[in-house]
Amino acid sequence: MFSILKMLKRMIVKYAMPIITVIAVLLAGFFYYQIHLLKQNPQAMAQKETAALVLKVGKLAVLPEGETPTVATVSDPAALKDQAFFAKAEKGDKVLIYAQAKKAILYSVTMNKIIDVAPLNIGQQAAVTPPAQKEETTSDKKK
Repeated sequence: MFSILKMLKRMIVKYAMPIITVIAVLLAGFFYYQIHLLKQNPQAMAQKETAALVLKVGKLAVLPEGETPTVATVSDPAALKDQAFFAKAEKGDKVLIYAQAKKAILYSVTMNKIIDVAPLNIGQQAAVTPPAQKEETTSDKKK
């Protein structure tokens, strides 16, 4: 009985440990490479996620072309319930905002459905000009 256990331990040490070590080194190298890529381009992950989301939503509806949307995630649907657009929103839903096309799309990740599409009303503020200063005229200087 003890000889079988000793033989099993030797086999584990001889074969399994080197395999586990090689796998651990490979995983460490992979994760180091991923961190290196992320440091070079911090927006890469967000761009990939946005592209994947646009592909999913693009299968469900015709999306504006030539524009990359800004993506937001619904984190507190209770705070947004008073807005009609977010009435059926759930935590984790995504909002694709197309500023040039002036569209907002509410997409449910869990149901893989478009919940709502609404026109985007971005207020365009007019440039504020300071009040004109009164210039002194020569007649004002004489006084």
